[in-house]
Amino acid sequence: MQRRLISTGSPFEQAAGYSRAVVQGPWCFVAGTTGYDYATMTMPEDVGEQARNALATIERVLKDAGFALFDVVRAHYFVSDAAYADAVFAETGRVFGAIRPAATMVVAGLIRPEMKVEIEVTALKP
Repeated sequence: MQRRLISTGSPFEQAAGYSRAVVQGPWCFVAGTTGYDYATMTMPEDVGEQARNALATIERVLKDAGFALFDVVRAHYFVSDAAYADAVFAETGRVFGAIRPAATMVVAGLIRPEMKVEIEVTALKP
């Protein structure tokens, strides 16, 4: 089984030594993705907008890997404050409402103060 690495070109990927996603067989593992707009390397202040950006990046990466959002079977959501849960759920519900992957939300410190949400997913080709 060949392993394929997917990158968004983010400087974080090279600096930290990781891939945005790894495809192995029928699986695609997407790394934790924050709300950066990688075209401008800016982070919006609003947590809902951060979640939208993260989900849009994840969707693009899945597409590049030959997968779709519908293939997502597992999602992990990390928020830096429990007060952000409802805003993040509004975005994840919009994207995953019909897909309904197994999911977990954790309140955790993220590596930079501007990061309010980080999302990682695992997808499986049927």
